[in-house]
Amino acid sequence: MTTTSTVTLADHRSVSKGAVHDVPPRRRRFKPGAGRQHHAGPFAYFALAVVGIGSLFPLYWTLVAASRTQDEILDTTPPLVPGGNLVHNLQAAWEQAHLGKAIVNTVIVSASITLATLFFCTLAGYAFAKMRFKGRGALMTAVIATLTIPPQLSVVPLFMMMADIGWGGQLESVIFPTLVSAFGVFFMRQYLIEALPYELIEAGRVDGANNLRIVWSIVLPVARPAMMVLGMLTFVQAWNDFFWPYLALNQENPTLQVALGQLSASYVPDQSIVMAGALISTLPLLVVFVIFGKQIVGGIMSGAVKG
Repeated sequence: MTTTSTVTLADHRSVSKGAVHDVPPRRRRFKPGAGRQHHAGPFAYFALAVVGIGSLFPLYWTLVAASRTQDEILDTTPPLVPGGNLVHNLQAAWEQAHLGKAIVNTVIVSASITLATLFFCTLAGYAFAKMRFKGRGALMTAVIATLTIPPQLSVVPLFMMMADIGWGGQLESVIFPTLVSAFGVFFMRQYLIEALPYELIEAGRVDGANNLRIVWSIVLPVARPAMMVLGMLTFVQAWNDFFWPYLALNQENPTLQVALGQLSASYVPDQSIVMAGALISTLPLLVVFVIFGKQIVGGIMSGAVKG
C-alpha cells in the first residue's frame, strides 16, 4: 500500500509539473507602427517650404516696395530685390503721417485693452466654469449670442454715447468699449473647465482662502497658458483695428492704422511711402512675437495635448 501511494504521488507531481511547462507563453500584442519614429518625406518638406514662402512673401514684398520709388513699383516688371530708398521712404512716412504720436497712442490702446481683457475674461471664465449660481447657463448663452451680432450695428449708438460722455476724439472712446470680449470669456471658460480641477479649489477653501485668494494663487497660474494665447490675439486685433478708431478719433490724436490711412488719402498716393508706413506698423508685432513666441506656442500646445 505504501509503495502504491508513493508511486501515485510521484506520478501526480510529474504530471502536474509537465502540465505547467506545457502551457504556451502568452504573446504580447503590439499595434502596427507602435513606438516607431516617423520621418518626413520629400513631399512634406516641399509642402512646408511652399507654405513658408507663401506666408513670408507679403512681408518681403512690403520691404521691397518700401525700398523702391513709385516708378519702380509701377513698372511692367516689378522689382523683386530691395533697393536703396528704404531710409528715405521710412523718414518720409514718419514725417507725413506723424507716426511717432500714433505709435504711442497705439501702444497705450493695445496694452490697456489686452490687460483689461485678460483680467476680466479670466475672472468671468472662472465664474462660468467652476462657480455655481442661478442663471449661469442663460448668461453664458447671452454672452455667446453677442458673437453673432455684427459690430457695425452698434457703431451709431456707441458713437452717440461717447459723444454724450465727452470722450469724442479721445483714446478712452477706443479703450473702454473693448475692455471685455465675448470670445475671451468663452475661450477662458472652455480652458478652465478642463485644466482646473475642483479638488484644487476645494483644497484652497479648506486652507481658508477666499475667492480672491483662490483666483490669485490657483486660477491665474493654471490659466497662464491660455492667457498668453488670448493676450496675443487681443493685442494683434487691437493693434490692427481701423474701423472704430477711424470713427472715434480725429486726425490730431490718431492710432497707427488711422495715421497710415492719411498716407493713402491723397489723389495719387505714393505706394513706396505707404509700404514704408506699413512696414513700420508691422515691426512692433514681429518684436512682440519674437519675445513671447515660445510662451504662446507652449500655451497652444498645452491646450491641445491632454494628460
